Amino acid sequence: MLPSLLIGQEGEASLLVEDGTVENQRLVEAFAALSTPLVADACLRLNVELRIAPPGIHPLSPGQRVAGRALPVRHYGSVDIFLEVMGLAEPGDVLVIDNGGRVAEGCIGDLTVLEAQASGLSAIVVWGVHRDTAELEQIGFPVFSFGRYPAGPRRLDPPEAEALVSARFGTALVTRQDVVFGDADGLLFVPLPRAEEVISIAHGIWQTERQQADTVQAGSKLREQLQFDEYLARRAVDRGYTFRRHLGKIGGAIEE
Repeated sequence: MLPSLLIGQEGEASLLVEDGTVENQRLVEAFAALSTPLVADACLRLNVELRIAPPGIHPLSPGQRVAGRALPVRHYGSVDIFLEVMGLAEPGDVLVIDNGGRVAEGCIGDLTVLEAQASGLSAIVVWGVHRDTAELEQIGFPVFSFGRYPAGPRRLDPPEAEALVSARFGTALVTRQDVVFGDADGLLFVPLPRAEEVISIAHGIWQTERQQADTVQAGSKLREQLQFDEYLARRAVDRGYTFRRHLGKIGGAIEE
C-alpha cells in the first residue's frame, strides 16, 4: 500500500519538509505502489502540463524505477560538467542529462555512474545514450536512456550559460523545481509545487482501478461496473455525453 504521505489526511506526514521542498525519500516511498501511467492520469485530471520523455527512453535493467527531485545538467562533450553539478546534489536527487537526444555518443559510462552513486544521487536519466553497459548492469544503479553506444563524445562545444540550471529532455524543459518519475513505461516530469497533489490523485486512481480489477476477476465485467449500456443509451440522445464525462459521473477510472 502507499505510505501515509499524502495531503489532506489528518495526522499523516507530508511530502514537504520545513523549507517547502520535497523530501526525496518520501517521494520514493509515495511512488512505490504507483506507476508513471497513474501519475500521467493524475496530471491530466489536475490540468498539470504533461511533460513526458520521448518514446524509447527506458531503464537499463528491468525493474529499475526513479522518483526524486531533478538535478539538471547540459552536456557539451566533457565529463567535467557532470562532476561539477554533482557537487550541488542533495541526497536522492536524480541527475537529468541533456545530451540533445544524440544516439551516436555514449555520454555516460561506469565512472560517471559510480561517482553519481557515491555523491548520493538516486538515478541518472539521459536524453541520449550510455556506454559500458556490462559494468553498469553490475553496478545496478538506475539509468534511463535511449540505449547503448560504444563510442564516447568526440565534440567539445562551448558550455551554455544554463548548463547547471536547466536541461532539455525532448520537448520538456527541466529545472530544480521539477520532480522526476520513471519506470518501465518511461519518464515524466512534474512541477515540484504540484508533486504532492499529483501523488495524492494518482493514489486515488490506483485505488479505483484496483477495485475495478478485483471486481472483474470476481466475475463482474468492466462493462457492467462502468454502466456501459446506460452510457450508450445516454450518448444516443446526447452526442455531447462523452465516455470521460460518464466516468466522472459514476466515479470510474480507465482513462482521463
